[in-house]
Amino acid sequence: MGLLEKKVALVTGGSSGIGRAAAQIMAREGARVVVADIAQAGGEEIAALIRGNGREAVFIRADMAEAGEVEALIRRTVALYGRLDCALNNAGIPGDVAATADCTLENWERVMRVNLFGVWYCMKYEIPQMLKSGGGAIVNTSSISGLHGVRHQAAYSASKHGVIGLTKTAALEYGKAGIRVNALCPGWTISGMTQKREVHDVDPAFLSNYAVGRAGTPEEVAESAVWLCSDRASFVNGHALIVDGGRMAL
Repeated sequence: MGLLEKKVALVTGGSSGIGRAAAQIMAREGARVVVADIAQAGGEEIAALIRGNGREAVFIRADMAEAGEVEALIRRTVALYGRLDCALNNAGIPGDVAATADCTLENWERVMRVNLFGVWYCMKYEIPQMLKSGGGAIVNTSSISGLHGVRHQAAYSASKHGVIGLTKTAALEYGKAGIRVNALCPGWTISGMTQKREVHDVDPAFLSNYAVGRAGTPEEVAESAVWLCSDRASFVNGHALIVDGGRMAL
């Protein structure tokens, strides 16, 4: 039996990086997986790859920055599979690199709409469905940038701090109803988003701050997310799990 055997799992931001890896691992662990993303080609590709491995998956295009599209996503998921057992609310963008006073209103609003509003929209529509079926597990992707300040990333860091606050609040509100809500806080992870920025442009000694001396892989981070979604983590609630190769041990 897999960790998510017979469960219905949703992964937002599932076309690449951590989300793509999580969708594959969830399917491997027995879940029927809904992959959601604004990037249609990548989302359809990973859903097809999962099906090619003999597992069940569908892709639904949705922009997490739009409440109506998120509501429709959850509605379609339940229409397809009758329930929603676990969700990895993972969609996010890095935004522009700029000092706080130089951050544009456009950048601030876009990052907040995807990274923070988008997570709230997901929980707003996921939680009622989970209540109907007697419980579930939600994992919201934050970052170690949600635990400390990051120069020239005001919008990103603020949004990821907000995700942790949302996570803890929802955990307190719905724990007795059988819904666990946790946050995932990855360190630097090699993915499409991080490859757009050279490590040395962020910090000349960046990787030396990681106890393991390297960046993480999407699969390493995704395994932790899948565990949080599973019944193996039944007493873990309201937690911000750091998966960072020892970066925050400094």
